[in-house]
Amino acid sequence: MYIRFVYIIILPLALFFASCSSMYMPNVPATPMFQGKGEVHAAAHANIKGNLSGNVGVAVGNHIAIIANGSYVDQGGNNNKNELFKQHLIEGGLGYFTRIGKQKRQVLEIYAGYGIGSSTEVDRRASTTGMMPVETRVMDFDKIFVQVNYSSTRRQKLNLFGKPRELNYGTAIRASRVAMQDFTINGLASPTEEALFIEPLFYTRMELNRGFQIQYTNGFNFNVVDNTYLKAGNAVFTLGLTYNFGGKRNKGK
Repeated sequence: MYIRFVYIIILPLALFFASCSSMYMPNVPATPMFQGKGEVHAAAHANIKGNLSGNVGVAVGNHIAIIANGSYVDQGGNNNKNELFKQHLIEGGLGYFTRIGKQKRQVLEIYAGYGIGSSTEVDRRASTTGMMPVETRVMDFDKIFVQVNYSSTRRQKLNLFGKPRELNYGTAIRASRVAMQDFTINGLASPTEEALFIEPLFYTRMELNRGFQIQYTNGFNFNVVDNTYLKAGNAVFTLGLTYNFGGKRNKGK
């Protein structure tokens, strides 16, 4: 039921938002699914559009964890593109996690944090000598975010390639205040903008080996503030690997 909802309802919305242009690209947030003190989470995500994201996290207490995220986007690999886009972003947060449900198969996580980043967007047009820049926009920004993760482990394992494999799925919803600290157009200082993004994200994980999982992530964002440059419009579709180790992972079996 959950997966059907994601693909029927959320995917068309994400494709719609992906058709717009924005100077902010949401990253893949950390969704560690911590269950106890001492656990460590690491993940790497990528897609064919040049979006790379990485996450790490540590459960420093029975219910307290710290996370760190980083992303790098380079959508300028095709020299014939009319628009080039690059962004880098780093962020960190502190949060609370707990297992819920009768069989403790669900995990609820709440995080808050801060990040900084930079984006460059170049509009180009074809000329007799090749692609020439028409307008170059550069911004430095910071962000404050609050994030809620809800994840669940399927009771019955999935039999695949001759082995029963654990299947997890979840949702992460972020509220991110993103503000330009510096903004230039063709090298000239321009008025800055501030946005409040709501960023729903959905993910599914399948166990590959003990601790290792493959993760498919999709999501989008929308902005409650009407802006010219710092607006919604970039969707997230990535495939990645996650690895959780350490601690005592009681999975409620």
